[in-house]
Amino acid sequence: MLNCWTSLGKGVVLVTILTGCDAVTDLIAKQFFLPNENIRSAMYEVTTERRVAMETRDDVTLRADVHHPNGIEATPTILVRIPFSLTFTNRMRSDVIGRYWASRGYTVVIQGTRGRYESEGRFYPLRYEREDGLDTLQWLVGQPWYNGRLAMWGGSSFGHTQWAIADQHNPGPDAYFVQIASTNFRDMFYPGQAFSLESAVYWTIRSRGDEDREVSMADLEKGVNTLPILEADDVAIGNTDFYDDWLMHKDDETYWNNIDGTHRAESLQAPMLLMGGWYDPFLPSQLEDFQRITQKAKAEVAAQSKLIIGPWGHANEVQVPGMTDSVPYRRGSLAPSVPWFDYHLGLSDVASPPAPVTLFVMGENIWREEQEWPLARAQNTSLFFHSHGKANTSMGDGWLDWQPPTKSEPSDTYVYDPLDPVPTAGGPMLGDRSGIALQNKIEARPDVLVYTTVPMDEPVEVTGPVRGDLFITTDAPSTDFTVKLVDVHLDGSVYNVCDGIVRQAYDQTNQKATMPVKITIDLWPTSHVFLAGHRIRVEISSSNFPRFARNLNTGEPFATATRTQPATQLIHHTDLFPSRILLPIIPR
Repeated sequence: MLNCWTSLGKGVVLVTILTGCDAVTDLIAKQFFLPNENIRSAMYEVTTERRVAMETRDDVTLRADVHHPNGIEATPTILVRIPFSLTFTNRMRSDVIGRYWASRGYTVVIQGTRGRYESEGRFYPLRYEREDGLDTLQWLVGQPWYNGRLAMWGGSSFGHTQWAIADQHNPGPDAYFVQIASTNFRDMFYPGQAFSLESAVYWTIRSRGDEDREVSMADLEKGVNTLPILEADDVAIGNTDFYDDWLMHKDDETYWNNIDGTHRAESLQAPMLLMGGWYDPFLPSQLEDFQRITQKAKAEVAAQSKLIIGPWGHANEVQVPGMTDSVPYRRGSLAPSVPWFDYHLGLSDVASPPAPVTLFVMGENIWREEQEWPLARAQNTSLFFHSHGKANTSMGDGWLDWQPPTKSEPSDTYVYDPLDPVPTAGGPMLGDRSGIALQNKIEARPDVLVYTTVPMDEPVEVTGPVRGDLFITTDAPSTDFTVKLVDVHLDGSVYNVCDGIVRQAYDQTNQKATMPVKITIDLWPTSHVFLAGHRIRVEISSSNFPRFARNLNTGEPFATATRTQPATQLIHHTDLFPSRILLPIIPR
């Protein structure tokens, strides 16, 4: 998975190479890279212990760097369990972050997960974090500098290290700060039952073997274009056990429960600050975690847990149209940490962040505080699809209207060919190709249906979960349907807001198979304002490749299938079968 350490820039690395001086590193980081505005000042010099060892229950040695504030015998502790290789850059990043907290009175333990950093054992993403995390808690209790107060921090797969022990108390953390991760990695891999191919291959290339590596786009392309997809790892980087397992254990409850656990949000024992991004692949399940915490966790945990969602992908910034400056993700993932930990570990009596929910509203490009998710004042409003039967491409006759069809309109038809899928242009996934991208070329394809409103007279805000209800027919035994919500700007440029997919089988032996079938597609949640003069648009198709693996339309096992067949797809929009998109509109 992506390296979610704070990006420090070449200046810190260069200065440290030349000087080898922790004080210089701290000075450069403080001056240029780490957040300091509205954060209490550093107070302590820091001493670092290297290769501090502990033994797990199965006799594997895990090692950590431990950063101590000088002059304090016992302190609250921040634990970070990282799944990255030991490289000069990673050690620099971990040292700067560790010293950032330690200089403010915390002992900071940055421990390699099994098989990573300087820890021993065999690396397998996510598998050992429950047992190793429990053993680490017991080890912490025995340390002379540990005062009984503990917090954890980290994103992505080291956000998972927090969830793996979130049901623990005494010993257990007093606060968590989880970014771009959820209790449901299975849903990240299989949203709408389609396989997140690019994310899976990207992660595999990066993390296969004993050391992490940079991802070559050439390797990624070779992998995602391979059939069967079970061999994508072989072609991209070499056979990889965890990639094969993600595919072959799609419906294996035991396999995924070993990773995701069960009811982790409900059994959370300490307040959690969740941070997500509108273009992060974990966002839907992360928001489900927040809702379960607020609705089902014990009262004091629910009341104190918080949520922040920003204009980010997976540990990277997203350049939202109209923004003059991007909002740095990596600095954002650190800025709330000091006041959050200070409050929950007894160093401050000021709660921060103050509001339960903080959202970045795209389009207007502003931060806004809210009291809940989803927003109670949202009005779920339908936009209905209409056409004269030729909605193909942006030059077709499809339109969107707040009123449903009052008569039988002709259906829209396209042919989905797995050998010529609709290419991915942005969206939530791991890697550098995520985020916001122009969609104009996508809309020139005849296998993309396009429906558009008239220009907005005034701004329309969509904040919350988005859903598509389609009435479809298909001649394939199994196929996919995709729905994408996009924003048409005044100059005609088109940008993706959110999207979704659903994969399922269809009974072609039944005479009723020619009757329209209703399917529901959950799009990514969003917060976006369609500005005055802009138009709301929806694209419908049957592929978004390689973000999602192609459905080959044959109904054969998806991991090993190679045979393809085209599928003729119909979208119906009549008074009896009113296809629509359901938008959570915020009254102005």
